[in-house]
Amino acid sequence: MINKVLIANRGEIALRIIRTCHEMGLQTVAVFSTADRDSLHVRFADEAVCIGPPPSRDSYLRPDRIISAAEVTGAEAIHPGYGFLAENADFSAICEDHNIKFIGPPPNTIRMMGDKSLAKTTMRNAGVPVVPGSEDLVKSVPLGKRIASEIGYPVIIKASAGGGGRGMRVAWSEGEFSSQYSVAQAEAEASFGNGDLYVEKFITGPRHIEIQVLGDGKGNVIHFGERECSIQRRHQKLTEESPSPGVNEETRRKMGAAAIAGADAVNYEGVGTVEFLLDDKGSFYFMEMNTRIQVEHPVTEEVTDCDLVEYQIRVAMGENVKKREIKIDGHAIECRINAEDPFNDFSPCPGTVTTFHPSGGHGVRVDTHVYAGYLIPPYYDSMIAKLIVRARTRDLAIRKMLRALDEFVIEGVKTTIPFHQQLLRNKKFQAGDINTGFLDTFELTPEES
Repeated sequence: MINKVLIANRGEIALRIIRTCHEMGLQTVAVFSTADRDSLHVRFADEAVCIGPPPSRDSYLRPDRIISAAEVTGAEAIHPGYGFLAENADFSAICEDHNIKFIGPPPNTIRMMGDKSLAKTTMRNAGVPVVPGSEDLVKSVPLGKRIASEIGYPVIIKASAGGGGRGMRVAWSEGEFSSQYSVAQAEAEASFGNGDLYVEKFITGPRHIEIQVLGDGKGNVIHFGERECSIQRRHQKLTEESPSPGVNEETRRKMGAAAIAGADAVNYEGVGTVEFLLDDKGSFYFMEMNTRIQVEHPVTEEVTDCDLVEYQIRVAMGENVKKREIKIDGHAIECRINAEDPFNDFSPCPGTVTTFHPSGGHGVRVDTHVYAGYLIPPYYDSMIAKLIVRARTRDLAIRKMLRALDEFVIEGVKTTIPFHQQLLRNKKFQAGDINTGFLDTFELTPEES
């Protein structure tokens, strides 16, 4: 039985989890660094424990301090949110060792899906389409070149332990392979402490489509449709929507079945996301599986009328997932509002928010931990809010989002609101003619002084 949940995270996702816990009648514990002392997740939790100074390595990435906070406050479960320790198999195992329920998959599942090469092999064995490439780790440049010549250039060299676009390099020809391999390996070692690489065929101009799944670890898995996540800058998502304007019913059915087969293959427990690349011919290929809640989960919640965090917690409590078909109703779009200057290469803009007036109205949702007077620290991800809208159709959702963006006032720091306004007014975006390379040719018009 779970009565108290510690949230091992910060910002908007910590506050979002706290809200669901309170609606379920559960007590909550926030942890925070000294930089986050005045964050809303600290104010709205039932208890709060400081776990260290601002750098993540000394606070949010310290399992020992988080476990101590859980033991001192009597929390029976830990929800990791996303980022930080959310996909850390060792942290999941440490929770088990201390008889604290980790709200997420068990360690072995996290390890299996976190190792991109092993994940790909697992999915291939489950009958899930995978991108042609190496079946095992590529330990040398000569081996990588041989594989690349067999599958054909261009190829993408990826960190096996990677994520967030780090440790990824494209080689367009054999002449580029050695240098790109070295750069990817160095970046992987610096980012993840693991320089293992694998090689795949690089699919040009694909859509990035992900399927939300829920499993109970007892053989029951369902999916909640797809999300379109193709609007990316340097492999970082900026805008997401559900359903995808590029997925028809047949593809949705096939992709959903593939995601369930993949989750079934690892006896998946909790919510997770199976990510695919969809080419212009309608073929899709497994890319990776994220074993946690996603930043963009609200668009799925809005079109399925569900609370994914509640489902996570109920599965952690031992409840079974009832196999059923989830109905998708309407269209939802999410814009990530980052404290960045889109007219200066999206450079981070920490500082004090002097004015904060979030959007409102029918079908508008704002997930944020920010308020007027809040000091955005320079130590963490620059996302300060998520603006989500839902309407009957995609066209209406775009119009609603533009209205909501116009209404959203944040002063004191630069934000990505102007970028989203120009994106949603773009004719190709409005037509749904997008892929992962969309922003490579998207021209942002400078603001008038």
